Amino acid sequence: MIVTTTNQLEGKKIEQYLGIVVGEAVMGANIFKDIFASIRDIVGGRSGAYEDELTKARKIGFQELEQEARSIGANAVIGVDIDYEVVGKGGSMLMVSISGTAIRYVDL
Repeated sequence: MIVTTTNQLEGKKIEQYLGIVVGEAVMGANIFKDIFASIRDIVGGRSGAYEDELTKARKIGFQELEQEARSIGANAVIGVDIDYEVVGKGGSMLMVSISGTAIRYVDL
């Protein structure tokens, strides 16, 4: 499945717009990751634990997006937007929300 941030597909003709599809993932950050991330913030450097959680959340979000698109007969998703948020009590959870327009295309 083609998934793109653009609104068109080069060399393809959009045959049908099927609607907006969304993939979301919310990942909890545990206390040990929080402690080590805080230490890294003080001494500098990147927080590998949080980066790993964001990567997992993004992959889950894209999988859900594609699954929803396939379920309504799409073979591509265009105009994709990715949003990251911190949610939950005290910002204890990371959320990734990915949305786009499911379409059906044919080759030119």
